Amino acid sequence: MEKINVREARQHIGQLLDKVIAGEQIIIMRRGNPVAKMSAFDKGELDEQKFPNRQDFRSRIPTARTSAAQLVRGMRDERG
Repeated sequence: MEKINVREARQHIGQLLDKVIAGEQIIIMRRGNPVAKMSAFDKGELDEQKFPNRQDFRSRIPTARTSAAQLVRGMRDERG
């Protein structure tokens, strides 16, 4: 596991990404303290972050009896 300071990381980001793709992990240090870890991205993680299908939930919501425009007009009228 390679450790590199922030300035070097900025200057050599392309090379660091090549190392990460090759399977290495890189720790980015700021003032001697570790602040970030670069590691290869698992494409399966991206699938886990997708929102679930809400179509069934939406179909159970009753339709509004009053339009949004009418509600807004009513609130404005109440304020005067």
